[in-house]
Amino acid sequence: MSYEIPETQWAQVIERAGEQNTYKQIPVQKPGPDEVLINVKYSGVCHTDLHALNGDWPLERKLPLIGGHEGAGVVVAKGDLVTEIQIGDHAGIKWLNGSCLNCSYCEQADESLCAKAALSGYTVDGSFQQYAIAKAAHVARLAKDIPLDGVTPILCAGITVYKGLKESGARPGQTVAIVGAGGGLGSVAQQYAKAMGLRTIAIDGGAEKGKICLEELGSYAYIDFTTSKDVVADVRAATEDGLGPHAVLLLAVSEKPFEQAAAYVRPRGTVVCIGMPAGAFLRAPVFETVVRMINIKGSYVGGRKDTSEAVDFYRRGLIHVPFKTVGLSELQSVYDLMAANKIIGRYVVDTSR
Repeated sequence: MSYEIPETQWAQVIERAGEQNTYKQIPVQKPGPDEVLINVKYSGVCHTDLHALNGDWPLERKLPLIGGHEGAGVVVAKGDLVTEIQIGDHAGIKWLNGSCLNCSYCEQADESLCAKAALSGYTVDGSFQQYAIAKAAHVARLAKDIPLDGVTPILCAGITVYKGLKESGARPGQTVAIVGAGGGLGSVAQQYAKAMGLRTIAIDGGAEKGKICLEELGSYAYIDFTTSKDVVADVRAATEDGLGPHAVLLLAVSEKPFEQAAAYVRPRGTVVCIGMPAGAFLRAPVFETVVRMINIKGSYVGGRKDTSEAVDFYRRGLIHVPFKTVGLSELQSVYDLMAANKIIGRYVVDTSR
């Protein structure tokens, strides 16, 4: 099987620091020996992409840069060393574009901690283009019965929250509080938690998000921080014994929720930090943290094993990600909504328009 590959393509390019994307035509690159070229059909839009645009993380980004790290499409070319993927296969581009595969972290399925990790849409060009390159060993393998538009949020949001839930150590029947539950990550996290046998308390702002969390996403309680007079007390009260949740997934993009979580998680509970607000710090009282034996940890993106597991949950119909589709040319409008905190669910860009 072979595909006719054009010489040029449409892409959203960050040309210089402080500028918005430029929608323009650029050359189509050729894959290296261990790489594949994917004709990206759809790409999800993640809050990390907004950080890449703004350049406000303490992480050096490539410039010029093509953002995006939730791309799904068809393999149309591959390097000479690639044998495990065939032309015509469906594949996904993730945040972790590649790693050395030889260090101690890669060997123990912690590839995201590899010192040589390449990050899609940040240190290497990502999926906001019609043809994108990725290391063959790291692309997500997608069965052809998986819809390419619907699976895109799984390639970052899904993998990330699934990994966080695993890191929390919460067991079936236990309760997890999800902060930022109505956003892109949170809407997916509630569903993975339910599929894993966990009970969830959703924490976010606004009645509309609350309705979706309770009626569509599987949470049994909703705490609205915009109306609550005491978030800590309300979260504890929402648990059956009043001791607080067994774990907290922090997906928020502001600092205050990180400070509150250590106060309402139960003794021996685990606070998992996933969201990364720019310039924020995590503060918790030492005395309370020690005597209540609170575990505070970070959880980064999942590796290849986490990816295959997270995608399998989606393929079995256990995860449904609410999303809206816009053309690649309309990407900036999604960023504007994201910056204004007006997104419920996810947005997916169609690279054909």
